[in-house]
Amino acid sequence: MIDAVNVGKEFFSMPAEEMENFAAKDSRKGCKVYTGSGNYGSDDFGLWRDTLQHPCHPLEKWTNIFPDKPAGYRGTIGPYTVEVRKLGIRILDMIYEGLGLTEENYDYHDLLLTIHNYPACPDPSSALGVSGHRDANLITIIQQDIYGLQLFKDGQWIGVEPLPNAFGIPISFSMEVISNGKLRSAVHRVVTNSACFRTSLVNFVNCPSDRLIEPVKSLVSPSNPPAFGAFHMEEYLEVLFGNNSDSEVTGEYFKIKSQASK
Repeated sequence: MIDAVNVGKEFFSMPAEEMENFAAKDSRKGCKVYTGSGNYGSDDFGLWRDTLQHPCHPLEKWTNIFPDKPAGYRGTIGPYTVEVRKLGIRILDMIYEGLGLTEENYDYHDLLLTIHNYPACPDPSSALGVSGHRDANLITIIQQDIYGLQLFKDGQWIGVEPLPNAFGIPISFSMEVISNGKLRSAVHRVVTNSACFRTSLVNFVNCPSDRLIEPVKSLVSPSNPPAFGAFHMEEYLEVLFGNNSDSEVTGEYFKIKSQASK
């Protein structure tokens, strides 16, 4: 975990032109390197961050598109993401067991790694690192060594103080749908600071892209009807980007109206 953060910091210490060399023309098939909000919609405020993002599973398929600079990147991030995915599968196993589900197959669950770099911000009141949102995937495994992550609860933003060698693991929207609303996805954001730069590693554990995401049948009954309609992740992202990356509006779009009105 320590080595992964350090190699992420090394990546963002390289000249901007060198980092940009690793961005694939089609980010769906390789690395994505961007500043601010990337390919998301317009924001009402500035986003103060640089980002490297790439798929990680299966490792043998994607290692060749990992940055080869700094020198230790592939040798560090490869084993790191393998172990993080194992952790994600263990957590999903416990979640599904708690929901009474026994037939879930994890073999093809994807992992997407995002490394965010937040430079020291001259005016933290004028820019966020990441605006408030719900992640689209199943669960997110977040590693932070400097404070910045906040959760929205009971009408206010609550800071998540980093613990040494610990992960924060919010539930994401796909899991809320699969659980038919039994588990709620976490609204979270990242604030900036003026004292130092901050690097975080965000691991998105997700369903395969061809999987239909819908409430599992064992959690649906006449007294507990489905709260969400079925969708594929590509459809979710299309709606999300069409709504300027507003995950609240997008979540409402996929709710079954009789449930949304309750």
